[in-house]
Amino acid sequence: MKKNDEFELTIEDLSVEGEGIGHFDGMTFFVKDAIPGDVILARCTKLKKRYGFARVQKVITPSPHRTEPICHVAGKCGGCRIMHMDYEEQLRVKQRMVREKLIRLGGFSEEETDRILKPIVGMEKPYHFRNKAQYPVARSKDGQVMMGFYAPHSHRVVESETCYLGDGVNEKIRSVIKAHPEISVYDEETHRGLLRHVLIRRGYHTGEVMVCLVVNATDESASVTTLTETLLPELIKVEGMRSIVVNFNPSEGNVILGQKTKTLWGEDMIRDRIGKITFMISAPSFYQVNSVMTEKLYAKALEYAALTGRETVWDLYCGIGTISLFLAQKAKHVYGVEVVPEAVEDAKKNARLNGIENAAFLLGKAEEVLPAFYAAGGSTAIPDATLPAENTAESLHPDVIVVDPPRKGCDEACLQTMVAMSPARIVYVSCDPATLARDLKYLCANGYELKEATPYDQFCHSMHVESCVLLERVSNRKADS
Repeated sequence: MKKNDEFELTIEDLSVEGEGIGHFDGMTFFVKDAIPGDVILARCTKLKKRYGFARVQKVITPSPHRTEPICHVAGKCGGCRIMHMDYEEQLRVKQRMVREKLIRLGGFSEEETDRILKPIVGMEKPYHFRNKAQYPVARSKDGQVMMGFYAPHSHRVVESETCYLGDGVNEKIRSVIKAHPEISVYDEETHRGLLRHVLIRRGYHTGEVMVCLVVNATDESASVTTLTETLLPELIKVEGMRSIVVNFNPSEGNVILGQKTKTLWGEDMIRDRIGKITFMISAPSFYQVNSVMTEKLYAKALEYAALTGRETVWDLYCGIGTISLFLAQKAKHVYGVEVVPEAVEDAKKNARLNGIENAAFLLGKAEEVLPAFYAAGGSTAIPDATLPAENTAESLHPDVIVVDPPRKGCDEACLQTMVAMSPARIVYVSCDPATLARDLKYLCANGYELKEATPYDQFCHSMHVESCVLLERVSNRKADS
């Protein structure tokens, strides 16, 4: 076998990146745009010692689950990696992925996994669900302004006239910007040019729209003023427009947003709702992109928390307080921990906006704040005057801990403190089945039992899957029996 060799390959599985997996001549091959059940003519593109990569030259026999993507750039753009697979099969693949990680990485038996793992919750209409879009801006070879998404594993912009995951308002805003070919566009290679990204948010329930123009500048220079004066008169006409801001990002890295944001028109934030709770959302705020599925996910987290109004709850990695405030409706006290200062301030604003006085928010890394608080015996003051000081014992040994970490999962110091605090229930919300399985293995080896897990398809047509998991302290079960 050598590069550019062609061979027939049967696709048996999918990788976490959405590549088809097949085996030939004792080697494993990863093939973009292939799905389980396909028989293809493959061309080898790269070889390692025990595995390789290949491209589809021809689909000899298509999988029964292969379908024609609705989007003409699906596969070229990095967003919809498995749109060529029918949606029901996408759900089955994600269900199997969660199951496999629990068994292989978590060490749970097949019998136990099948008992606790509930069917994945999918969308009735898996299109146009994203309430946020981040468009990189570039110039095409013929000098035209391009707005699309990056190709997989690159910063090459793929033009996308219509994104079938995004909100319809995105196309109106794109047309406004692309109608001005004279605007200065950022070039990553030379670090010259002005407009880098256009971030768009739309409140799913409110219809309020925010546009954030990300510019390669440190402050509002003459060129920034020219750009905003050019676009502002037309952007404000877009239905639902509530906020237009500029974000200054002069860095040469690939971080989208810089540290400084200025409001050009309207308000600093837009509003949206999850259930009965209204949230104020700024440009840098973390807010779940799929509002429909988020309501279902948070409802399950609330169900697993089993709150009666008497409980003390810790919410780790709380962001702008989305889960915290959702739980505060049914809890006695909620403490949220978040590392991003702006998010903590947003969480406090959201609490005030909803008249919620039983939630406090602490700034810092969960793996540092929680152990320090516990080690100090709760003597460190909780920075919120609305909560009574006599809560120390309850906060040291809460009834429930909810954790919603990034993809890397929980730090072991955080897990150790969670176990030491000994809550009756832990609700783990995860966006990565592998790190979820790893952390569940630790918790179940240290006094907890896995009771139930429900996957959610927050990110349709991609390989990402969210999960909500309930763990109970083993001593509770023994005491009840």
